[in-house]
Amino acid sequence: MGWKIYDDAIDLLERRFHLFPQAFGWQGQRYDVVAVERCWTVVRRGWRHQVERHFFQVRCAEGTFELYQDAKSNTWHLRRAKLLRPPAAASRELATAWS
Repeated sequence: MGWKIYDDAIDLLERRFHLFPQAFGWQGQRYDVVAVERCWTVVRRGWRHQVERHFFQVRCAEGTFELYQDAKSNTWHLRRAKLLRPPAAASRELATAWS
């Protein structure tokens, strides 16, 4: 599967070295970060303010995720994801396993 854009708010549950995401919550599920593959900062200056975001491309068992922290509001977001399998398929598999 390719990248899919989400731009959803997430809960950062744990950090590594006070900076890197270690675990996050999204759509009621916990995702544990296996590796941080890339990180970068984007600064945009506008007429009235400056926007700074810290981006992290992370790998989890479920796929690869691009997360960012909005430095001004200190909120975390999932920008896009490349899932190994669609979330709906995983839910169907769990439902079938319990049947």
